[in-house]
Amino acid sequence: MVLNLRRLFHHRHLFYGMVGLFAIGAVYVQVAELISGGPIAIAGTRTERKVVALTFDHSWGNKFTPSILDTLKQHNQKATFFIMGPWAQKYPDVAKRMVTDGHEIASHGYRHENYGDRTREWVTEDIEKSHKLIKEVTGVDATLIRPPNGHYNQQSLKATDDLGYKTIIWNIDSLDWKNPGRDVIIERVMKRLKPGGIILMHASDTPVQTADALPILLDKIKAEGYEIVTVGQLLNEHAENGILRH
Repeated sequence: MVLNLRRLFHHRHLFYGMVGLFAIGAVYVQVAELISGGPIAIAGTRTERKVVALTFDHSWGNKFTPSILDTLKQHNQKATFFIMGPWAQKYPDVAKRMVTDGHEIASHGYRHENYGDRTREWVTEDIEKSHKLIKEVTGVDATLIRPPNGHYNQQSLKATDDLGYKTIIWNIDSLDWKNPGRDVIIERVMKRLKPGGIILMHASDTPVQTADALPILLDKIKAEGYEIVTVGQLLNEHAENGILRH
């Protein structure tokens, strides 16, 4: 549909009426995202503040984790680590160090399998088993979870929600697991940087360039005037305009 704006402006009551409808529509879309369809997967928040949440998925290995933790400590930055229950059990000292260093502990499940492909009962069991191990090792009752591979469906979201968890995805993907090169990882994140964003990185052994990219990336994010926070801080302190659905 093509509008003749000059003609429309002469009929000011129609013009302002349409502007009002557009504004109401925008608000409705924002509200509808929160109330329709049950639990949602969270990709970020709506905020005018220059803040981003830095997250690491961790499912296996410990080759690069100490270096990543050292870098975060040197830069006085806190991140959210989505760890698998069996990994915490295998590397309890490292998991405990994450807590001691002030990082946020969240769950990445018990088995690294797609939640969206499994029954509700399977998902519930997987989350509960991981929760128990993480609590035994770290003392933390996790309330945030990133489903393996970021895979979910409405059924798994409901199972997660019933257990008191929020499903956290991302909207800034470093693709570090593909090992595209240190500078490519940094460039991908910086190009996608946005207020209220959630950055996805990995602390497992598969991405071999993440540890090298991290100190440079932290400096560049800071140079752009951004504050790095945990996911919990992002949701509780920097969601004044709402939540972004994945």
